[in-house]
Amino acid sequence: MSEFELSGRNQVRRYAKRGVYDTATIYPIVDEALVCHVSFAMDGQPYVIPTIHARMGDELLIHGLQGGRMLAHINAGNPVCVAVTLLDGLVMARTVFNHSMNYRSVVLFCRGATIEDPAQKLAALERLTEHIAPGRWAEARQPNAKELKVTTVIALQIESASAKVRQGAPGDEGEDLDFPVWAGVIPLPVTPQAGIRDPKQAVAYPLPTYLSGYRR
Repeated sequence: MSEFELSGRNQVRRYAKRGVYDTATIYPIVDEALVCHVSFAMDGQPYVIPTIHARMGDELLIHGLQGGRMLAHINAGNPVCVAVTLLDGLVMARTVFNHSMNYRSVVLFCRGATIEDPAQKLAALERLTEHIAPGRWAEARQPNAKELKVTTVIALQIESASAKVRQGAPGDEGEDLDFPVWAGVIPLPVTPQAGIRDPKQAVAYPLPTYLSGYRR
């Protein structure tokens, strides 16, 4: 699939020109983000759960403890809506009305189920770990039988999706362009700081290169 079909469910209505429906735009946003928010409704009550994720093809992987509300909802065959947002900058306009943000956001419409096969489950946990820090799975202790038993991994099939993207300068026009105040964009990149070693470590192991050079 190279593009999601436009429908009443995924159509971007406000600032429609910012809407994007191709996977070449949507999937890299999902892949860059560290956290997603999963929305669902149970018994008339809406919920939003933040969680880590990883994409595998047209599926989104999430995990949690057995018995959790969200996982039970998904396993019952119910739909969920997943949101991902990357904030790239503050847009400082000349007018308060035109202040904005530069961002890349995605909304995914999904259904899913628990991954039961042990090998597939372990592969999904590896994908989740590598999404956070590529190279970590090979170095850290991998899940033991007890940990695997209490951990549920869900594969969400991405049925529909859309992205909404804003880039560029403020949208001031006309006489406002001469208003005497600074205007422009304040970039907000994700900038990792130096690693802080756990004080409980008896040995001062060196910081791995995949962490010292960490980037998103």
